[in-house]
Amino acid sequence: MKLDIMLDFANKASDIIANKIVPNTDIIMVVLLIVCGLYYSFLTRFVQFRMLSSVFKILTEKNEGHAKEHISPFQALMISTASRVGIGNIAGISLALATGGAGALFWMWVMAFFGGASAFAESTLAQVYKSKDDTGGFKGGPAYYIKKALGSHFFGAFFAFILIITYAYGFNGLQSQTMTSSFKVYYDMFNPNAAVDFASSSWPMIIGIVLTIFGAWMFFSHHTKIGKISSLIVPFMALAYVLLAVIAVLMNFDKIPSVIHMILQSAFDFKAIFGGFAGSALVIGIKRGLFSNEAGMGSAPNAAAAALTSHPAKQGVIQAFSVLIDVVVCTSSGFLVLFSMAYLGLGESKIDGGMPLVQEAMREYYGSFGIHFITIAIVLFAITSLIGNYYYAQANVKYLTNSKFVMNLFRITAVAMIFIGSQMNLKLAWNLADLTMAFMATTNIISLLLLGGIVNKVLKDFNTQQKSDIDPKFNASKLGIKNAECWD
Repeated sequence: MKLDIMLDFANKASDIIANKIVPNTDIIMVVLLIVCGLYYSFLTRFVQFRMLSSVFKILTEKNEGHAKEHISPFQALMISTASRVGIGNIAGISLALATGGAGALFWMWVMAFFGGASAFAESTLAQVYKSKDDTGGFKGGPAYYIKKALGSHFFGAFFAFILIITYAYGFNGLQSQTMTSSFKVYYDMFNPNAAVDFASSSWPMIIGIVLTIFGAWMFFSHHTKIGKISSLIVPFMALAYVLLAVIAVLMNFDKIPSVIHMILQSAFDFKAIFGGFAGSALVIGIKRGLFSNEAGMGSAPNAAAAALTSHPAKQGVIQAFSVLIDVVVCTSSGFLVLFSMAYLGLGESKIDGGMPLVQEAMREYYGSFGIHFITIAIVLFAITSLIGNYYYAQANVKYLTNSKFVMNLFRITAVAMIFIGSQMNLKLAWNLADLTMAFMATTNIISLLLLGGIVNKVLKDFNTQQKSDIDPKFNASKLGIKNAECWD
């Protein structure tokens, strides 16, 4: 009885969030994302493309002062890419296509095109205003540049709090839900005549308990070996996933013109866009694009700040490049789904987006191997994301307080959210993630729009030194930038 009451409450809460709150927060966030991307693209003269030629040189350079406490620009790229490449690229893309139509993919491309400049700005600022941590390494992110550059301790703390809510509860709940739902295909396979469906069976609870035990082990005991192993495997899984998607597209080469036409037709169906703006391909595409590439959200700067580099703009260029990597994976996912009969031929049933749609698409192309591969991939992606999200959140808990009691309370609730997430339905999980993401991104974007002058000053300094054929070195005081203690 109590369970029924809780489920009823969850459904009502989901409806309120989905119908009353999320559409409004989505519109505000999307408008700000567009404004921020356009602003920094023109301010920096499209730095996300103009300086691509510098990426390889920056990634391979050696720093004389590098120590074991520091991470290299390449390691920072891997960390941020690992957080970008995951469930958002697979389940998020398929859900966007199912709910917003094929045109959502086009608006993801647009978001990435301009979003690279936002990624450059936030990561450059994170480098400028980073601080030394207790181990001799570096720490930083939006909370730090909001506090130091804007002089607002309150909004710095507010951002840190929102990031904790977003990553430890919103995103980790979604990761857990998606990982759990990936096993639905096996339940249906082995129980074709089952009296109850997967969601009503005991399996979500069993999977949730296993995930919760794993989360508690990781969060409380600091066992990072699985995280390290999976972070090594994930890039190869991502490459294999892209390769399988490319092969699937080539298998359906004759369909490319019709699929491109479908994407563009849906993207520019302005009657549909303005008829239901919050649920249109434009809004859903940009929103899912943000969840996938994280450009402007304020998460990647936490990794960017930790890198040892001679100039903040270098890390900005690297993180802008990371957005382009994400685009490749997103496009692969999009085409994988759009070329499948699972999307084209099942009518209303395709609305059951997320993992089941991707698995059905993979089954079409590669049979049982495709299902097993994508399930293993999503489990590995989810594990690295659970760990990465937790450490992002943990770092911001430490920004707010050094209390051991608060930290342990945070860990308990973060573990509990893994179990809760596994029991959620798809709609509620995504709504919670969207809501928390909107608050986080909005706070970060407003701060970015206020700090354009500093970003431009840092970039001009970098370009000037480059033109003089010298390796750029940064000195904050020479540029009149205050509170950048790591650069004086």
